Amino acid sequence: MLASFAIFLKNGVIEEQTSCILGKEEKKVNKDGSKIFIQTYRTKNGEMQIRNVSVLYDGVDVIEKWIEIENISHGNVTIERVDSAKGILPAPDFPSHKHHLKYFESDAGQEFIPADIELTESLILQVTSGRSSKGMHPWFYLEDSSGAVLSASVAWSGNWIIRFEKQQNGAFEISAGINDKDFHKTLKPNEKYESVHVIYTYMQNGTFDDACIQFQKWGRKYAYPGNELSMLMPVEWNHWWPYEDVEINEEVFKKNVDECEKLGIEVCTLDAGWFGEPDENCNADKSGWSENVDWYVKRGDWHKVNTIRFPSGIPDLSEYVHSKGLKFGIWCEIEAVGAKADLAKLHPEYLALRDGSRLGYVCMGNPEAVEWACGVLKKLIEEYKADWIKLDFNLDPKSGCNRTDHGHDEGDGLAAHYEGYYRLLTYIRSNYPHVLLENCSSGGLRIDLNMAKHTHCSYLSDPDHTVHHLQVFWGVSTMLHPSAALHFTWSQNRVFYESNLDKDPIKEDMPLYKFDYIMRAGMLGRFALSYRLTDLPEWCKERIKYHVSFYKQNVREFMKISDMHHLTGQALRTGGGDRWNAFLYVNEQKTQALAFVFRLPGAEAKRVIYFRGLDPDRLYHVTHIDSGLAYKKTGKELAEQGVVFENMPEESSEIIIIS
Repeated sequence: MLASFAIFLKNGVIEEQTSCILGKEEKKVNKDGSKIFIQTYRTKNGEMQIRNVSVLYDGVDVIEKWIEIENISHGNVTIERVDSAKGILPAPDFPSHKHHLKYFESDAGQEFIPADIELTESLILQVTSGRSSKGMHPWFYLEDSSGAVLSASVAWSGNWIIRFEKQQNGAFEISAGINDKDFHKTLKPNEKYESVHVIYTYMQNGTFDDACIQFQKWGRKYAYPGNELSMLMPVEWNHWWPYEDVEINEEVFKKNVDECEKLGIEVCTLDAGWFGEPDENCNADKSGWSENVDWYVKRGDWHKVNTIRFPSGIPDLSEYVHSKGLKFGIWCEIEAVGAKADLAKLHPEYLALRDGSRLGYVCMGNPEAVEWACGVLKKLIEEYKADWIKLDFNLDPKSGCNRTDHGHDEGDGLAAHYEGYYRLLTYIRSNYPHVLLENCSSGGLRIDLNMAKHTHCSYLSDPDHTVHHLQVFWGVSTMLHPSAALHFTWSQNRVFYESNLDKDPIKEDMPLYKFDYIMRAGMLGRFALSYRLTDLPEWCKERIKYHVSFYKQNVREFMKISDMHHLTGQALRTGGGDRWNAFLYVNEQKTQALAFVFRLPGAEAKRVIYFRGLDPDRLYHVTHIDSGLAYKKTGKELAEQGVVFENMPEESSEIIIIS
């Protein structure tokens, strides 16, 4: 479907059908069973050799596609646009047949806003902010009335583009790749360029859920990196929302670590606020904070520790966490350079500039900057004994750096930055295979399949109130398996944020079912919390302990070997969308399943939910955890008759075990 390609030069377009001569065709089989198909072309003018690469994955209906371009001429060749994947979507056979397109728009705290349209005219989906999910998510789903489905994702963390260009005959030409805005790449003789990858699934007869599951299955079987800590899917506590960088200090952190040990939480993460020098204007009796050491303005000064907040140092804090049998996590925005960071003065050669102006980050197109970043992360791991690093990125690089003294050209600075960042991540994973790398970017503004190849999990969004959580989880699971998704349960906040609705969702007199509803939404992927654990009422601590134990014993191991089905539509944080949400995890043998059902504010009182994905001929034992309801039904009965949910209050939930 997207097997072709196109390369745009100043003097024309190179396409396999019109501009190339096919040479060698190769087939290789990787150790993991995936099959690589390579077609090697030469341009008729003898300037370039192009390898058109497709990878097919055993047991998964997913194709990974890219091209490799080599300048075989004696002069420079400048590429202005590269379509890694291209194909034709035929015109509908009948007027009644329609092409329906789904995609997601995105912004900070507003990730995975759905769009569902009829594709009738040319359309462009793209990002130009410099972050893969700032503006739109790099994914689409297309279906027609005949049942054929195509879903694709550009696996790139920077600017990308997907074009649907209507042809005169009513067909659409689809192309996908790196965004050509402000991009060009000059290849010297014998120099090579590998295009960004496009991942897609195409089925003659399929459903939305079928396409999502293919991406999920591809990720967990072939793409995501793994290590012992990541595969454990540990329960994490992070200090950020209730303390931020204002009220966190050594004593506060250690007291919360003590609570984590009691509750069964396995990782304690020190977020922003640990770095930067102490300031004489800080009040040492309180927080050690002033506007001169605010976390945002001091990003980049990772060589300094705020000794007012942490007088014993970070190694001491890490040792304390480890003494409790827990893992130590730490936050670092390794790419960023704050306005008051000394790094800008110490190493101006690292800074990303565009037309001479600072962009606020370290350009990793510069190999020296990558080496510096490696040294920073090595210190966090070797001296601070970090087991988990939360890697954040809170700015828009837009078209990126156009300095010419970094080893890249004017037109490929952003691309070079991301290639350097991927090399950094690969280095850390290779040399410190025990460390878990978390991907974060103003919440969920850099979620893509290439980042999923380089980090162990992605943080979904800064707001985490429960309906918003369900919205973003539903959205991200169209392309990521739940085991790669991390989000906090509805947090306590140090100050009121309108986007989170309530400064403190935990009330002394709240009904137990509402507390469970909040906790269970966080258990759909990787389970994490951001609370003042020391201040919670005892009943609340006991209930967290129960949920942590349930997650460890019943959810996380099962999740890793399961496909996840969306049993309902997407909830919307604004009050729209589906007001019941249900997700079903089914193991590959279809012998066991686990369902989470949520009744949201404004939902109708009764809903029949149809359980897809089970073996229709198998008889299942079905047990509702909360109500105690138990019965037997075949997979066919569960799919066709469904399960009735009623007498559930708004903001309540149910877990169903099927075996």
